[in-house]
Amino acid sequence: MLLSIDWDAYSGTRELVFDAPIWGTRDREHDRLGAWQERAHKRGGGWEALQDDFPLYGGWQGFTQYAGVPAFVTLSHADIWPVLERFAGLAVLNIDSHHDLSSFSGDAARLRPGNWAGLALAAGLVPRYECRYPTWHADLPVAEGYDLARTHAELTPLLPAPVLERATLTRSADLPAPAAVTALVLVQSPAWTNPAHDREFWTLAEALGAEMLVEPLRRD
Repeated sequence: MLLSIDWDAYSGTRELVFDAPIWGTRDREHDRLGAWQERAHKRGGGWEALQDDFPLYGGWQGFTQYAGVPAFVTLSHADIWPVLERFAGLAVLNIDSHHDLSSFSGDAARLRPGNWAGLALAAGLVPRYECRYPTWHADLPVAEGYDLARTHAELTPLLPAPVLERATLTRSADLPAPAAVTALVLVQSPAWTNPAHDREFWTLAEALGAEMLVEPLRRD
């Protein structure tokens, strides 16, 4: 399989944090840095002021078991297409806070962080796709992974049936065995991830020996 790891599955938020990007955000330059500076200023400090509302959840350390597997690191899931083409035919497991199967607005045919998986299924690059939400979504009603049936129902009018039937939504902390992983991609998604956690992100990328696709940010 191709293992995709979105850092926003670990750099997350808590319930009732109403300026959290999980409520909805674009992926512009301001969203990647300026919006986080505004959140920190609102809380009266630097990046450390974000910790209570935007914690780094555990479990990401487990990805070091894949050291030696071909690995890539990049800024956004919009950069993943060359890897999908290189490893065409592999099932994809995407550990993420978002399903990335379809976007609710904009050009549905244009590759974006929110629709790459749906486009890859439709193009035949990916035979099967699983979005595995993190377990902290179970405590966050606004999160996609809180109610999997609700999220699946929201996708039904957005995706052709032959695409949707090859996609699965789950919520779990389980990681695949290293022998099952052919390659992996680590994605920063800075519009959704706390800059205070960039250090851990880069530590993981270095431990994996990841090849750079598009350089992620160093905001810490």
